[in-house]
Amino acid sequence: MERCQKEELCRAALRARENAYCPYSHFAVGAALLCRDGRVYTGCNVESAAYAPSVCAERTAFCKAVSEGARDFAAIAIAGGPQGEAPREACPPCGVCRQVMLEFCGPDFAVLLAWEETAWKEVSLQELAPMGFGPGNLEKEDGSRAYV
Repeated sequence: MERCQKEELCRAALRARENAYCPYSHFAVGAALLCRDGRVYTGCNVESAAYAPSVCAERTAFCKAVSEGARDFAAIAIAGGPQGEAPREACPPCGVCRQVMLEFCGPDFAVLLAWEETAWKEVSLQELAPMGFGPGNLEKEDGSRAYV
């Protein structure tokens, strides 16, 4: 992926962050998920007073993409920080979001942790979840699925 594509993805994540609904944590997060066919799905965090029903920006983007038939992803940009302020540092995804990424993406999936559209830290999904549990863990030796 070229630098200009990464900058555009980070810009989309920063824009998505503006839509965050975070009246409890006051921590706004935006995500932009790039499909291999070039489509981009954005998401923001949406909180609930009951906390548990809250949804992270990354999962919002994945759910939007999957609900529209997308399954082949190349990268995601994530930008987060205190509401009303520009992000100052990398904001890594939570464990639940990493698990969703493991469901749909391979170990080389690119994760851009952005604080500006031209400044980010790039890591692979393998680096974020080195011993992750994904669909491959449920396969039997004969290639069939083992359901728990």
